[in-house]
Order: sequence, then C-alpha cells, then structure tokens
Amino acid sequence: MVTVSPSATAQASIERSPRRLAGDGLALGYGAVPVVRGVSVELRPGRVTALVGPNGSGKSTLLRGLARLHPVSDGSVVLGGAEGDGEEPVASLSARDFARQVTLFAQSRLAPQGLSVREVVSFGRHPYRRRFAGMSAQDRDAVERALELTGVRAMADRAAGELSGGELQRVWLAACVAQETGVVLLDEPTNHLDLRYQVETLDLIRDLADEHGVAVGVVLHDLDHAARVADELMLMASGRVLAAGAPLDVLTADHIQNAYGVAVDVSVDERTGHLRIDPVSRHSRR
Repeated sequence: MVTVSPSATAQASIERSPRRLAGDGLALGYGAVPVVRGVSVELRPGRVTALVGPNGSGKSTLLRGLARLHPVSDGSVVLGGAEGDGEEPVASLSARDFARQVTLFAQSRLAPQGLSVREVVSFGRHPYRRRFAGMSAQDRDAVERALELTGVRAMADRAAGELSGGELQRVWLAACVAQETGVVLLDEPTNHLDLRYQVETLDLIRDLADEHGVAVGVVLHDLDHAARVADELMLMASGRVLAAGAPLDVLTADHIQNAYGVAVDVSVDERTGHLRIDPVSRHSRR
C-alpha cells in the first residue's frame, strides 16, 4: 500500500495547548422531538473517543452540540485544560476564541467554486487572522503542514470545484488540520473515501492524538474502524449511551445486537489482536 510520508516541515511540532472538552447530562433535539437524552461525554488530550451506533441514534447531533452548532436544551458543555484547570462553559467563549480551540469536520460541505485547494485549506486559519489581514508566515506553514499530512499537496493548485467527492472530503479535512486546535471533532471522516484513504485518515486521527496531544471525538459507522482507532468507545442507541469504555468491553455480541437489532459473531484475530465483527444474515446461516 502507498502511504503518505510527511516532510520534516509537516512533522514539526504543531503549536496546540492540550484541551479537554466535556459534556454533562446533555439533551438535544429538533423542535419538540428529543434526539439525545442525558448523555455525558469527555474528550481528553491524547485520546480518541469514537461514537458509534445505528442511524438516528444521536451521534452526529451530539457532536454538533459539543461544537456549538446545535442548541443544548439541557446539560452543560465545558472546555478546559488537560487536568480540567481553567474550565469554562463553551457558551461564554467568543466564536473566534472557540474556533481557536475546537474544530469540527462536518459530513456535508459544499464544493467551493473559483478557489484552489490551497485556498480552501487556508480557511482553517481564519480564526487567527486579523480582519482584512493577509496570511502570516505561521498561517502559511500551518497550511503546508496540513496539505502534507492529509496527502493533498499534489492537488494544492487544482480548482476545488473540479474534485471528486472523496478528494474534496480530504481537502476539508486538511482545512480542519490547518486550524491547529487542541480538540478535533470528526463526523464520519472516512465516508466516501476509498480503502487507501480510509486507512490513512484513521492513521492521521491516531497521529493527532499520539503525536500532538489532540483530544479527538469521531463519529464512525464502521465498527471495525472504530475498534482500531479509538481508545474509548461510546455505543449509542435511541439517543442514550448503551455502553461506554474500551472497544473490547463495548463491542460485544450482546451490546451490538441490542443496539442494531442484528445478531453478530465477535472474535479477536490471534495474529493482530483486532476485533472482528461478522453480522449473521439469513444467507450466512447456510
């Protein structure tokens, strides 16, 4: 498999302050319809927390609530240092201050017209730029690191509006990386990507946590991907947390059947130590 080898510039330490983002007893909904019911979650520096569960379980709504993009009807969201020091409600932060500390990779973003890939990636630097000011040397370095880390440098001068859906997804991911925040929220970042870039995106998620101390919260549909990338899993169903903890403890046959309504066989590969989850369909019973 071909892998992206970041340059020395890309591997340079990214200036981030370790941040902890936590939601306590969160309730969110759409109008009078509740979607998330009394969920607590903690994203810690250097750790990857994956949210999994069936469609409609509230995963993406919860992530958007943490990112201040969906109103929280009950509970609280706070942002603080690695040990909870300097903790403050995210609602008290200005939009610029919040964007310097937390970024969200959303599922759907429009294809920008008339802009190059490098210009789209530079959107990630807006929270750091003064009004009407140009890009600083630090901004340009951050953009180049992000291009390299996400494997899109080769298309940096291409028109973003001409890219495929998977290519554009990687460009928006690069913009999030360029934002250089201590907390990164990712909503289905491997969706629409081919096998190579699924693997490299999961590797990037681990690099953000392991090498840069970022607190990562990620929504994933693929349970195998979640088991491989996450330190902690939250399995959601009907807006509540069905199970939370280490992947081996959460992704049991009983938990998965309770959440998804389908029988599965769960095993551990003796060679790799990875979980293997096989749904039991009508045809697989033969």
